[in-house]
Amino acid sequence: MNTTNPGSAHSASARQLLKDLHDSFPVLRDCRPLAIGIDKQLLARLPGLDRKHLRIALGIHTHSLRYLKAIEKAQVRLDLEGNPAGEITPEQRVYASQLVKERLEKQAAQRRVQREADALARQHAEKLGRLVEKFGRLK
Repeated sequence: MNTTNPGSAHSASARQLLKDLHDSFPVLRDCRPLAIGIDKQLLARLPGLDRKHLRIALGIHTHSLRYLKAIEKAQVRLDLEGNPAGEITPEQRVYASQLVKERLEKQAAQRRVQREADALARQHAEKLGRLVEKFGRLK
Protein backbone atom coordinates (compact mmCIF):
# COMPACT_ATOMS: atom_id res chain seq x y z
CA MET A 1 0.00 0.00 0.00
CA ASN A 2 1.40 3.41 -0.99
CA THR A 3 1.17 5.81 1.94
CA THR A 4 2.87 8.78 0.27
CA ASN A 5 0.78 11.67 -0.88
CA PRO A 6 0.93 11.78 -4.68
CA GLY A 7 0.36 15.54 -4.59
CA SER A 8 3.48 16.04 -2.50
CA ALA A 9 5.69 14.67 -5.30
CA HIS A 10 4.11 17.12 -7.74
CA SER A 11 4.54 19.93 -5.24
CA ALA A 12 8.22 19.10 -4.68
CA SER A 13 8.83 18.96 -8.43
CA ALA A 14 6.90 22.21 -8.90
CA ARG A 15 8.96 23.92 -6.19
CA GLN A 16 12.18 22.78 -7.88
CA LEU A 17 10.82 23.98 -11.22
CA LEU A 18 9.97 27.35 -9.67
CA LYS A 19 13.51 27.61 -8.29
CA ASP A 20 14.90 26.81 -11.76
CA LEU A 21 12.60 29.42 -13.34
CA HIS A 22 13.75 32.00 -10.79
CA ASP A 23 17.34 31.24 -11.81
CA SER A 24 16.50 31.63 -15.51
CA PHE A 25 14.11 34.57 -15.57
CA PRO A 26 14.77 37.75 -13.56
CA VAL A 27 11.11 38.79 -13.91
CA LEU A 28 10.16 35.72 -11.85
CA ARG A 29 13.09 35.96 -9.43
CA ASP A 30 12.33 39.63 -8.72
CA CYS A 31 8.61 38.91 -8.23
CA ARG A 32 7.51 41.33 -10.91
CA PRO A 33 3.88 41.21 -12.08
CA LEU A 34 3.63 38.61 -14.82
CA ALA A 35 1.80 38.91 -18.12
CA ILE A 36 -1.47 37.08 -18.46
CA GLY A 37 -0.65 33.83 -20.27
CA ILE A 38 2.96 33.70 -19.07
CA ASP A 39 2.57 29.92 -18.91
CA LYS A 40 2.22 29.81 -22.71
CA GLN A 41 5.38 31.92 -23.08
CA LEU A 42 7.25 29.58 -20.76
CA LEU A 43 6.03 26.48 -22.60
CA ALA A 44 7.09 28.01 -25.93
CA ARG A 45 10.56 28.85 -24.56
CA LEU A 46 10.97 25.56 -22.67
CA PRO A 47 8.95 22.95 -24.57
CA GLY A 48 9.96 20.07 -22.29
CA LEU A 49 8.18 21.53 -19.25
CA ASP A 50 5.54 19.44 -17.56
CA ARG A 51 2.32 21.48 -17.77
CA LYS A 52 1.03 20.27 -14.42
CA HIS A 53 4.26 21.14 -12.60
CA LEU A 54 4.36 24.50 -14.37
CA ARG A 55 0.77 25.26 -13.34
CA ILE A 56 1.53 24.36 -9.71
CA ALA A 57 4.81 26.33 -9.76
CA LEU A 58 3.13 29.44 -11.15
CA GLY A 59 0.33 29.06 -8.60
CA ILE A 60 2.86 28.97 -5.77
CA HIS A 61 4.61 32.00 -7.23
CA THR A 62 1.53 34.12 -7.91
CA HIS A 63 -0.01 33.39 -4.51
CA SER A 64 3.12 34.33 -2.59
CA LEU A 65 2.87 37.34 -0.32
CA ARG A 66 5.79 39.01 -2.11
CA TYR A 67 4.10 38.66 -5.51
CA LEU A 68 0.74 39.87 -4.23
CA LYS A 69 2.42 42.94 -2.73
CA ALA A 70 4.05 43.61 -6.11
CA ILE A 71 0.65 43.39 -7.86
CA GLU A 72 -0.80 45.74 -5.25
CA LYS A 73 1.65 48.51 -6.20
CA ALA A 74 2.40 47.96 -9.89
CA GLN A 75 0.68 49.42 -12.94
CA VAL A 76 1.88 47.03 -15.67
CA ARG A 77 2.51 43.34 -16.18
CA LEU A 78 5.73 42.08 -17.75
CA ASP A 79 6.67 39.35 -20.19
CA LEU A 80 9.64 37.02 -19.69
CA GLU A 81 12.09 39.62 -20.98
CA GLY A 82 10.72 42.29 -18.62
CA ASN A 83 8.87 44.23 -21.34
CA PRO A 84 5.43 45.71 -20.60
CA ALA A 85 2.71 43.21 -21.49
CA GLY A 86 -0.57 44.61 -20.27
CA GLU A 87 -1.85 46.68 -17.42
CA ILE A 88 -2.94 45.70 -13.94
CA THR A 89 -6.51 46.79 -13.46
CA PRO A 90 -7.66 48.57 -10.32
CA GLU A 91 -9.83 45.54 -9.56
CA GLN A 92 -6.79 43.27 -9.69
CA ARG A 93 -4.89 45.59 -7.34
CA VAL A 94 -7.83 45.67 -4.91
CA TYR A 95 -8.09 41.87 -5.02
CA ALA A 96 -4.35 41.53 -4.35
CA SER A 97 -4.68 43.99 -1.44
CA GLN A 98 -7.52 41.93 0.03
CA LEU A 99 -5.47 38.74 -0.21
CA VAL A 100 -2.47 40.43 1.42
CA LYS A 101 -4.65 41.75 4.23
CA GLU A 102 -6.27 38.34 4.81
CA ARG A 103 -2.91 36.56 4.76
CA LEU A 104 -1.37 39.01 7.25
CA GLU A 105 -4.41 38.77 9.54
CA LYS A 106 -4.24 34.97 9.41
CA GLN A 107 -0.52 35.01 10.23
CA ALA A 108 -1.12 37.42 13.13
CA ALA A 109 -3.87 35.16 14.48
CA GLN A 110 -1.59 32.12 14.22
CA ARG A 111 1.17 33.97 16.09
CA ARG A 112 -1.32 35.03 18.77
CA VAL A 113 -2.53 31.43 19.21
CA GLN A 114 1.08 30.20 19.40
CA ARG A 115 1.97 32.83 22.04
CA GLU A 116 -1.08 31.82 24.10
CA ALA A 117 -0.14 28.13 23.82
CA ASP A 118 3.44 28.93 24.84
CA ALA A 119 2.24 30.93 27.84
CA LEU A 120 -0.07 28.11 28.91
CA ALA A 121 2.76 25.58 28.59
CA ARG A 122 5.00 27.81 30.74
CA GLN A 123 2.28 28.08 33.38
CA HIS A 124 1.86 24.31 33.45
CA ALA A 125 5.62 23.80 33.72
CA GLU A 126 5.85 26.31 36.58
CA LYS A 127 2.94 24.67 38.39
CA LEU A 128 4.53 21.24 37.98
CA GLY A 129 7.80 22.65 39.28
CA ARG A 130 6.07 24.04 42.37
CA LEU A 131 4.31 20.71 42.97
CA VAL A 132 7.61 18.82 42.67
CA GLU A 133 9.21 21.24 45.13
CA LYS A 134 6.31 20.95 47.55
CA PHE A 135 5.89 17.19 47.46
CA GLY A 136 9.52 16.39 46.80
CA ARG A 137 10.37 17.59 50.35
CA LEU A 138 8.24 14.87 51.95
CA LYS A 139 10.76 12.15 51.21
